[in-house]
Amino acid sequence: EAEDAHADDHDDHDDHDEGITEISPEAAKQAGVVIEKAASAKIATLVPLTGRIVMNENTKADVRARFAGIVRSVKVNLGENVDKGQVLAGVESNESLQDYNITAPISGTALSRNTNIGDVADGQALFTIADLSQVWAKFHVFPKDAESVKAGQSVRVHTLDEGKTGVATIDMLFPTADVLSQTLIAIAPLQNENGLWRPGMTIEGDVTIAEKQVPLAARASALQTMEDQTVLFIAEGNRYEMTHVTTGITDGEYVEIKSGLRAGQSYVSEGSFIIKADILKAGAAHQH
Repeated sequence: EAEDAHADDHDDHDDHDEGITEISPEAAKQAGVVIEKAASAKIATLVPLTGRIVMNENTKADVRARFAGIVRSVKVNLGENVDKGQVLAGVESNESLQDYNITAPISGTALSRNTNIGDVADGQALFTIADLSQVWAKFHVFPKDAESVKAGQSVRVHTLDEGKTGVATIDMLFPTADVLSQTLIAIAPLQNENGLWRPGMTIEGDVTIAEKQVPLAARASALQTMEDQTVLFIAEGNRYEMTHVTTGITDGEYVEIKSGLRAGQSYVSEGSFIIKADILKAGAAHQH
C-alpha cells in the first residue's frame, strides 16, 4: 500500500507545472534559505550622494600662545589624546620673561603640532586639537537634487565597499555652491566614539527624501529572473513554487509587489538563487 501511495505521489509530481521543487528543512537551512511572510512595508525614495569624512569644525581648536615668547617645553606629541586643561607647552614670555603654560581648551586628539623647544611662539597655531568622537559626513549635492535634499532628512552613510555603515541626519546645507563642482554642501554629524570614521575617508550616502507605505512588499533579495520574467518562490512546508510577480517601487531593500503574491504568504527572502538553481536542475531532468 505504501508503494502505491508513493507511486501516486510520483505521478502527481509529473503532472505539476515546472517551477516546483522540494527541499528538506535541514538542507534548506544549511543552504542559507530564509523564509518570510509577505506584508506591507515602508519603501523609501533615496537620493545617492558622494562625499568624505571631515573634522567637525565646531569641535576643533587651533591653540596659540597668549603672549609672544620662546617655547621652553612641549608636552604633547602628534596623535596623542589630551584632556581639557592639560598642559601642551611652556612658553617664556618676551615681555615678562616669566614662563607660562599653554593648555588644551578642549579634550580631543592632537592633529597637528607646529612647534619645538626653542621656537618662537608669535601668534601662529602651535597645535590643532580636535574631538573626533563626532565627525562630519560632508556630501556634495548636485543641482538636480538640491530641491529634494533638506536638513532633517536621514542619510545612510557607508564606505564604498560597504565595510563601514552608519546612519546620520542632515544638519545643514551650506547656501553657497562649491566653486569647482557647482554642488551644494550637506553636512551630517556622525557619531564616532569607536574611531571607525577617519577624516579624509571617501563615503557615499543614501538620503531618504520620502517614504511610502505600500500594501505588499518583498525583500529585494527574494527576486530572481527566469525566462525574462521576475519571479519569487512561495514556500509551503518542503515545497517551493515559483510565482511570476509584477513589481513597483523599490529602495534596494524592499520591493513593492503588485501581483503574484498575497499578504501573509511565506516566500523565500534569502537564498532564492538556490531554489532557482534547484528548479532549473529539475526542469533539465524532466526534459531528458
